[in-house]
Amino acid sequence: MIEKEGTMFDVIIVGAGISGINAGYRVQEKQPDYSYAILEARGGMGGTWDFFKYPGIRSDSDLQTFGFKWRPWTDNRPIADGASICEYLKESAAEHGIDQHIRYHHKMVSANWSTDEQMWTLTVDADGETTYFHSRFVILGTGYYDYEEPLAVDIPGLENFGGKIIHPQFWPEDLDYSGKKMAIVGSGATAITLVPNVVEKVERVTMIQRSPSYILSIPNSNAGALALLKWILPSSLYFKIARWRYMFLAFLLYRVCQAYPNASRFLLQKGAKLQLPETISTDPHFQPKYNPWDQRMCLCPDGDFYKALKTGKADIVTGTIRTVDKTGLQMDDGTHVDADIIITATGLRLRLAGGAKVSVDKAPIQFSKKFLWKYIMLQDVPNLSFMIGYTNASWTLGADASVTLFTRVMSEMKKKGSTSATPRMENGDQIKSTPILNLSSTYISKAMDTLPRSGAEGNWKPRDHYYKDIWDAKHGDIQEGMEYTTVST
Repeated sequence: MIEKEGTMFDVIIVGAGISGINAGYRVQEKQPDYSYAILEARGGMGGTWDFFKYPGIRSDSDLQTFGFKWRPWTDNRPIADGASICEYLKESAAEHGIDQHIRYHHKMVSANWSTDEQMWTLTVDADGETTYFHSRFVILGTGYYDYEEPLAVDIPGLENFGGKIIHPQFWPEDLDYSGKKMAIVGSGATAITLVPNVVEKVERVTMIQRSPSYILSIPNSNAGALALLKWILPSSLYFKIARWRYMFLAFLLYRVCQAYPNASRFLLQKGAKLQLPETISTDPHFQPKYNPWDQRMCLCPDGDFYKALKTGKADIVTGTIRTVDKTGLQMDDGTHVDADIIITATGLRLRLAGGAKVSVDKAPIQFSKKFLWKYIMLQDVPNLSFMIGYTNASWTLGADASVTLFTRVMSEMKKKGSTSATPRMENGDQIKSTPILNLSSTYISKAMDTLPRSGAEGNWKPRDHYYKDIWDAKHGDIQEGMEYTTVST
């Protein structure tokens, strides 16, 4: 074990959000003799849930699976608000002493691997001062969103608008929208969340979408047989059953939508029609041009989005924005949407490693030129792992499979007496590449040329589903495509 003196550790985890906290737990569980630190660029724990402040921010996955396997979510609501999730993360970290390893206001600027020293050197901005950390392993729990810069908004004439323009990523806590006319541009999870959470205060809210999303209403309470089991079974057994139930339902929904896209489309649109007011039709507002799960499906707890539309203070406009003028948005069909406030809920900018530069022996690594070994480690980059979650299930499931696999690689290195583990690919230029994110959303498509690639064979293939991936993380092959090296330092 490397002593925790100053800035030298066995493992450095970057990011104190849900992935980083989970990684901290798994490292101290699987590698109890390893020292570790968590570097967090901001001043608080929680990542997304500490950062985003727009009205109604909530999970778009159930907390039974989005929460930690090692500390069950006990609230009766499967879909929770951001503040509750953030509090859950803080309590989980404190309960297991993970919070004692976090160093706030420590932003990793760059990371360089030295082959001679078999060590990572991280250049860190520590509250305005440059300092250096050293570790054998680096775990990137930074997610894949850019916290500092939103996705560039492509709305013609936006500069002409005479009111306020707000991006949800930087929502002002003092924004008063009472009695205002609000236009929300976008049709993803953020827009679907905002509409029911602002409708009571605004004079009117209009969601403007170029292309609709699939919106699935789900009950936001554990009722029926699950509620009965909670009273009958021991807590530990109940939470296992609840977790596996939600995992199975999400898995089943995705597989059915992929196998029977036309039937799934019909049922989802029929479900929407049953909940809509007579003034809003499914055509064109709830008829996406793509199949279910080609883009991430939006969840609507207790049908709150549809209830907002029934108030008469919320509506939807589907079409292309021609331009923005001083008083609102002019659509191609001649419709004018009056607005005092425009919310640009058009997606987030993707950025890996928190924007830090990664190099090996001072040679820069271009993520887009590299393949991912088992979805966690970059080709030709030793002892570094990404915590990447799922796009078609809860993020945390994928992040946990990632760190479970990486700590197993650490154990294999101990067994072999290795100082480094480096993914190597022979004939990489002959292997067909596939995207690492299997969605067609605009914000993902725009970032594809900056992301690593998956391969079409062997340990370079993309993930499939959690059941298979967690088994593989614990028992699968970790020799193919991996070079274990021992170097005396």
